[in-house]
Amino acid sequence: MVKSVIEQGKAVTKTALPLMEDFYTVQGEGVYTGHAAYFIRLAGCDVGCVWCDVKESWDEEAHPTVKVEDIVSKAAAMPGRLAVITGGEPLMHDISYLTQKLKEAGFQVNIETSGAHPLSGDLDWITFSPKKFKQPLPEIYEKAHELKVVVFNKSDFAFAEEFAEKMAPDCKLYLQPEWSKHEKMMPLIVDYVKENPKWHISLQTHKFMQIP
Repeated sequence: MVKSVIEQGKAVTKTALPLMEDFYTVQGEGVYTGHAAYFIRLAGCDVGCVWCDVKESWDEEAHPTVKVEDIVSKAAAMPGRLAVITGGEPLMHDISYLTQKLKEAGFQVNIETSGAHPLSGDLDWITFSPKKFKQPLPEIYEKAHELKVVVFNKSDFAFAEEFAEKMAPDCKLYLQPEWSKHEKMMPLIVDYVKENPKWHISLQTHKFMQIP
């Protein structure tokens, strides 16, 4: 398991969190593609990507607040021990208590974030997916293990390079076509990666597999 980048012992503030959905599936994107994973999708987002495929997650008040122990209990009932905290924008919430309880249950804890809010919790893997609609905080650059840029149009290649220059040397770099434009953008991404081999391609393989 990769080394945690957040110190344990941070004050616990949220023992319940707004939960849009949680489910056991296979990770479809990035470094952990193909791994069995329990997804915990927290509600609330102030980034507002126009192409977001889970816009129903944006309104925090539209979803129930669930005790962390109940979330972890459901996750622990599954055989896999990889948890992925996502959203919405999960770091709108202090997830220290959630990650603490997941670790106690034996989970590796990954997160997917835009980096626009402060990091919290004991995290093993940070996937940083920057968005044009809200600037990330500088702390994310040295702590992210994976940079994943969604390519919606040609200008997103330059956008991706702006962030690649700021990342730690061992950060994995991924370009991922936005699903509704993947047929149009995929040839451009392939050509770009061939010319710039520091980048890799991430696909939403769960959509090809027709699973959550």
